[in-house]
Amino acid sequence: MADKAGLNSKAITALTLGILSIFIPGLGLPIGIIGIIFSRLANKELKLGNGDGRGLAAAGLGCSIAGVVIHLFLIIVGILSFYSYS
Repeated sequence: MADKAGLNSKAITALTLGILSIFIPGLGLPIGIIGIIFSRLANKELKLGNGDGRGLAAAGLGCSIAGVVIHLFLIIVGILSFYSYS
């Protein structure tokens, strides 16, 4: 019997970056984009059967998308508020 490789490190990284993208102001947008990339890479590896962590990759994707959306919303609100009072 073949042993599983354990948790996928890219899935763990995707979840970590996804959580950080929500809570770090200013850097959340690029961190979220990198988290999305890592979660996609982890999903591709997990489809090939390289370890566990499909749930971590999915949670990382969700958190990364949420972080990107939050920061894009804040950027749009900032731009609109700047131009509405100028």
